[in-house]
Amino acid sequence: MTSTIYRHNAIDIQGNPTPLTQYQGKVILIVNTASECGFTPQYKGLEALYQEYKARGFVVLGFPCNQFGAQEKANEQGIKSFCELNFGVSFPLFSKIEVNGEHTHPLYQYLKKAAPGMLGTERIKWNFTKFLINRQGEAVARFAPTTKPEDIRDKIESLLNK
Repeated sequence: MTSTIYRHNAIDIQGNPTPLTQYQGKVILIVNTASECGFTPQYKGLEALYQEYKARGFVVLGFPCNQFGAQEKANEQGIKSFCELNFGVSFPLFSKIEVNGEHTHPLYQYLKKAAPGMLGTERIKWNFTKFLINRQGEAVARFAPTTKPEDIRDKIESLLNK
């Protein structure tokens, strides 16, 4: 059996354990986020994609991370408030995690192996790296932080139409 994200759990932004099986059957965009990054305005584009496609079975999952330039210093309540007030974020957010190194969250261990970056590198290079997950829970694409959310629209639509 192919490994999927459904084998993993995460802690949501309110501190509740969340089995990723609750997103089974959806097309998912997983993003490591930060509130003080040059890419932070992408929250607006991520929310726009979520609003446009959620009725068709699409969801964005945001995983705050403080590993790149210490750009996510806030606690979970601060992160949640910042995202809601500044960008109207309504898609699910999770507690801060690590995406590289000894304490890499198991979900990101899977994502980095399933959808490596340029030249096969696994390491996450910066905030707002994006992973697109099909309805079977498999990572099918990885996008650089510089890839704007709206530039992923065609790939999302393709997966939603399958």
